[in-house]
Order: sequence, then structure tokens, then C-alpha cells
Amino acid sequence: MRKARLALPLVAAALACLRLPSDTSAGAAPLVFSQQPGPAPAAPPSAHAAPPIPGPAVIHPEETHLRNLRQLTTGGENAEGYWSGDGKQIVFQRRNEAEGLKCDQEFALDLATGRSRMVSTGKGRVTCGYFYDRDRRVFYGSTHLADAACPPPPDFSKGYVWPMHEGYDIVSSALDGSGFQRLTDTPGYDAEGTLSPDGKTIVFTSVRDGDLEIYTMTTDGQNVKRLTNEPGYDGGPFFSHDGKRIVYRRDAYADEAGLARYRELLAQHLYQPRVLEIWVMDADGGNKRQVTKLGAASFAPYFHPDDRRIIFASNHPEPRGRNFDLWTIRDDGTGLERITTEPTFDGFPMFSPDGKQLVFASNRGGKTAGETNLFLADWVE
Repeated sequence: MRKARLALPLVAAALACLRLPSDTSAGAAPLVFSQQPGPAPAAPPSAHAAPPIPGPAVIHPEETHLRNLRQLTTGGENAEGYWSGDGKQIVFQRRNEAEGLKCDQEFALDLATGRSRMVSTGKGRVTCGYFYDRDRRVFYGSTHLADAACPPPPDFSKGYVWPMHEGYDIVSSALDGSGFQRLTDTPGYDAEGTLSPDGKTIVFTSVRDGDLEIYTMTTDGQNVKRLTNEPGYDGGPFFSHDGKRIVYRRDAYADEAGLARYRELLAQHLYQPRVLEIWVMDADGGNKRQVTKLGAASFAPYFHPDDRRIIFASNHPEPRGRNFDLWTIRDDGTGLERITTEPTFDGFPMFSPDGKQLVFASNRGGKTAGETNLFLADWVE
């Protein structure tokens, strides 16, 4: 999802998925948003403040959990890289106007050869791709069934907002584009899908019942079940490795005025980000529990291989700032640890199936403002 232009990268709605805008032209403010009850954040700093300068495409001295950094993409905006089940490929979304790629499209990258190929239709805008069916197929959110053109940018006269395109539906195909299937067909936004470890269930975000909530369905689009029921934006869900829990980000509202504003914008297919916090719940929607209480923009959570820690991206400890780094925290909310120290942006972390490597998106080494690439590193405890 997207896109105004922040001098930072795609951070998402959206999006786990759902990416944040990547620069500040058109008067867009820096990222300041919230997914947890609490006071409204202070006014953001000026959109004309000098953006942070990317560091080199290297592991910084304080990044002691990372080794053997490898850059996987070059140029444009590349993010939301998610592993195949066999650990040999990564599906990701890419946008690069210099190549004529004006809207995000899904690509599959072969790690052995470094070659990538488009696996989406090349139409509309896409988000949140994921391998399934023993890595023979991918599913992703796409607007192309509603309109083959790139969706228009949001109206920033309403403030800094994300477009929640009502044309988004979850679709799938084989890697060569054959066997296309539509998995959702409801009014409004359906996206942010990821897969259960047994390959049978997709967890995703939808506005089908009037609010942004988390649902599950079988991989054929059937047996839909709603997991969250609280007002506010619940999204970016991922299963734990044992399939028993789901980690997600949440935006709640402490007062009726804030909730009314949220609903007013949502009716216009817009969302105004505030503070996002990380939550966990059982795979059936039970035992919901808040993990972070940082009062910052924390998103893109993923379970550590031990299923007791969670890695995520956040602009903590400066919630009005543009610097996003990777952090880990125990699922009981203790043991917060900073993983990256890049002065601009690191986000969308995902451990490899064997737990030995981490893929993430970063501005490090970028040659132009907002350039975001995928990086792969060995993980060191």
C-alpha cells in the first residue's frame, strides 16, 4: 500500500505488509502513528527537516547479531521480502519508476542465481506476497481486478494518511502466472496475507465487516473466520513457527473523538497512522495480549525461531523521528534489544526457515533519497 513520499523508505500498512510511504514531497509529514490506546502523539516535525543520510551498505559495529551482509536488490524501492518454504527463494515487492515500474509488483528472487522475475500481473498495485502450495504458487494483495491502472495517491489535505484501496483483493497464481485464482471477493480492502506453517491457512486483514480486522481462511479462500473484534486497525499478522499463535500490530483509540475520526477516514478508504504496538494472540483469536508499550510506530513483527522472542521495526526511542531500526523483545514484553543502528531505515525482518539468516529491507547504501533494498545476513545469537 502507499504512497505519499517520505524521505524514508517504504515502511507499510502497510502494511507487515502495507508499506509506508517513502518521502516527503507533497507536504507529507514524517511517520508518526499509533496502534495502542493512549494520548495523541505530539505534532510531527516539519516535513522540510533534513532527512537522515543513509549509512553504507555494511553491517554497523553495534549490529552484533548480524554477519556476512549480502545486498539482494539494487535501485528503486524493494521491500517485504518473504522466504519460500525451502529457503531458496524470496518473494518481494518492487517499484522503480526509472524502469517504468510505477506501481509495486511482486517478484520472486532465486538466491542461488540472484535472478528475479515478476510473478504478479504487472497491473494495478500489489502488496504482501507469500509462497504456498509447496512453493509452486504465490498469493498477494492486488488492485488490478478493480482497475488495471495505478491507484491515485491519497488526498493529503486530510492530513498524513494511508490509502486503503477498496480494490485490494487477495489473488494467487503459479510462479509463471498460470492458474490465476481470486481468493477474496468482498467490498473494500483485503490484503496483508501470510501463511500458517502447515500451509493450510492464510491469515489476513480485511475491512469486510466495517473495520480493519484480522481473519483466517483456507488457501482456497473458504472457511473465513474473524479473529479480532476491537475497534481500530489490527493488521500485519504472522503465525508462530509452531502455528499456535499469531503476532500482529494494533492501533486502538482511547477516546470517542479519535475513534470517530478513524471511522470517518476509513469510510473514505483512508487511514491516519498513529502509534502502533505489537500484540500476540492464539491462532483461534483467543488470549490477546499487548507486547510492546513503546508509544512509537512499531510494525512488521515476526517470531524469532525460538517462538518466545519477536523481531520488529520501530522508530523507538524517537517516535516523531524518521529513523526505523530492528528490535527484538520477549513475548512477555521484557528484554527489549536493538538489533540495527542504520540512521535511516531498516524494516520488514523475516527469519529463514532454518532460523540461520535474516532478510530485511534497508535504506543503507542507497544512492538516491528513498532507495530501499533487500539485504540478507547470517543471524548470530
